[in-house]
Amino acid sequence: MNSEQRLTMIQRLSDAYGVSGFEDQAIAEARRWIDSERYVIAEDHMRNLIIKPKAFGGEVKVLLDAHSDELGFMVQAIKPNGTLTFLPLGGWAANNVSAHKVKVRNRQGEYISGIVAAKPVHFMTERERHAASDISTMVIDVGSRSFEETRDIFQIDIGAPVVPDVACEIQHERGLVVGKALDCRIGVAAMLETLDQIDPAGHRNAVCACLSSQEEVGDRGIQTALHQLEADVAIVFEGCPADDTFTEDWLCQTAMGKGPMLRHMDRSIIANPRWMRQVLDLAHQRQIPVQESVRSGGGNNGAMIQLSQRGIPTVVLGIPVRYIHSHHGIASLADVEAAVALAKAVIDTVTAADVAGL
Repeated sequence: MNSEQRLTMIQRLSDAYGVSGFEDQAIAEARRWIDSERYVIAEDHMRNLIIKPKAFGGEVKVLLDAHSDELGFMVQAIKPNGTLTFLPLGGWAANNVSAHKVKVRNRQGEYISGIVAAKPVHFMTERERHAASDISTMVIDVGSRSFEETRDIFQIDIGAPVVPDVACEIQHERGLVVGKALDCRIGVAAMLETLDQIDPAGHRNAVCACLSSQEEVGDRGIQTALHQLEADVAIVFEGCPADDTFTEDWLCQTAMGKGPMLRHMDRSIIANPRWMRQVLDLAHQRQIPVQESVRSGGGNNGAMIQLSQRGIPTVVLGIPVRYIHSHHGIASLADVEAAVALAKAVIDTVTAADVAGL
C-alpha cells in the first residue's frame, strides 16, 4: 500500500456510513483493502469482520482489533408534522447534536438528507434560551409536512439509522485528515495497513484481526468475535480523544501529532503492565513517537479482550482525534504512520518467552 492508497483508504473509510448495528457499508469498504490472497475473511451475524491468515501457524498468536461503528442516531417515532424524534447511538453530548446535517436511511436503503432541528430562537421563551440542550427536545427534519409523507413518500420507518452527513477532507500539505467517524475509522485504517505490511506465509508469528461492531454502545461485537478467535496477546487500534486544545499543558497526554497514545487505565481497563512496558520500551528503542495516559473515563474493546480466554494481555494504540463523539474530527496522518510502525514492530519481535513472562 503506497501513500496515495493510504490516503484514499482513510477518506473512503471516513465517508462510509456505519452507525452501531448498521456497519454494513463500513465493513464493505474495509474488505476492499484486505488481500484475499493472504487472508480469509468471514462476517458473522453481528457484522464483525473476522480476518485470518490463510497460512496459519507461528510462535505467538497476535490479535489486532479496531471497531467499525460510528456514533449516530436511530429514529424513534414520526410526529404528525412529519419530523422525526430520535435516540442517540453512542455517547453524544447534547450540545454537539443540533443544527447539523444528517442522513436517514429509508426502507429502500437510500440515505435521505435531513437537519437536526431545535426550536428556533425566535419562538423560545427566556427560560428556554438559557436552558441546557436536550436531545429529547430535538427533531430531524427531512422536509416532510406530515406523518404520511414521511412514511409513504420518504419511506422512513422507526428504527431507521441516522448518520452525520460529513465529507472527509485530506489536507496533504498539512498532513491532516478532517472528517466524521475518525473514532474509529482512523484506527481501522491503521489496522488494515498493518495487515498489508505482513506476509502471513513467511512470518514467525500468526496474526489475525477483527473489525468489530457496536463498540460505541457497549463493546458488544468484540464479545461475539472472541468466540471465533484465539490469541496470546492483542493490539487494539482506536481513534481516541485528543486533549491538546482544552487541557493544561502539564496534564496533556494525548496531543495530536505526537504519536499514538497508550493508555494505562480508563474506567473499563487496567492494561497489563508488563505488556504495556514491553511495547513502550520497543517504541523508545525504535524511536517511534508515543504518548502515555491515565484516564478516569472512557472505555474500549481492550477491556473485553483482556477479560477473555486466559486473560489476553492487551495494549491500546490510540490515534489522537480532536473532537471525537461529534460530527467532525481532526487527526494527524503522522500519528497513523507511527501507530502502524509500532504495531508492525511488536508483531515482528514478540516471542513465546515474552508471552510467558506477561
